[in-house]
Amino acid sequence: MPGTPVTTPNDRPDGPRTAARRAGPGASPRRSRGVLVAALLLLTAAVAPALVVRSDVTHPPFQGLDERWLVWMGGPHEGPYLGAATALDWFGGPVGALIPLTLLAVLLVRRRWASAGYLLAGYLGGNTLVVQGLKHLVDRPRPADPLVRVDHGSFPSGHAATAALLVVTVGVLLVPAARRRAWWLGGAAFTLAMMWSRTWLHAHWLTDTVAGAAAGAGVGLLVWWLFQPALARERVRAHDRRGAAAGTGSGSGSVVTDGG
Repeated sequence: MPGTPVTTPNDRPDGPRTAARRAGPGASPRRSRGVLVAALLLLTAAVAPALVVRSDVTHPPFQGLDERWLVWMGGPHEGPYLGAATALDWFGGPVGALIPLTLLAVLLVRRRWASAGYLLAGYLGGNTLVVQGLKHLVDRPRPADPLVRVDHGSFPSGHAATAALLVVTVGVLLVPAARRRAWWLGGAAFTLAMMWSRTWLHAHWLTDTVAGAAAGAGVGLLVWWLFQPALARERVRAHDRRGAAAGTGSGSGSVVTDGG
């Protein structure tokens, strides 16, 4: 029936063929309106403060909150906290870049073209267009005396954006729908830890990290919404290939394992 909503396999734990059967022959899986709404709200939470900061980069309306938080993030900067913050700093930089590059290589080798396209679009859109675009638009000064090397522009935090985008990307591509709630909770904790580390290292103001996390998650969700039909069709094809391989193996008396 035209009025019956069809949920894509990305959003159901029932397996990739369920939505295809419900949609009928030749039908294309529909995009989730909830994913689009969440993406737009998060992107608004990143862009709207950017316009506010741009009007007065040294004394935006929330500068008092940022300065109080920076006082709470004062010294001594040593011990296990320093180790954790330094590790997160490296993870958000060159070390963290290895994860999406490795995942992209695996997807290309396995010919998961839609998944590879989603990953590329998310990282190019998130890091190049949104984060760097907002940095150049706002060009907010960073806190005094950061404890790590930083580039220009404090708003938004690229590390926080990268952490949130990675959480969404891995959740979409690798985590089964039935287990995503636990993944989102763990990913939120990881992103909050990254936000803490950026302010503890005096590399960012608090609002920089909030906007960065919102930008990264928002881009990841928006690109997911755009790629949902393609990802759903890719999962159906992968399910069919595994089913055919399993059938062939059972017919010949051998056991075929699913490499996932």
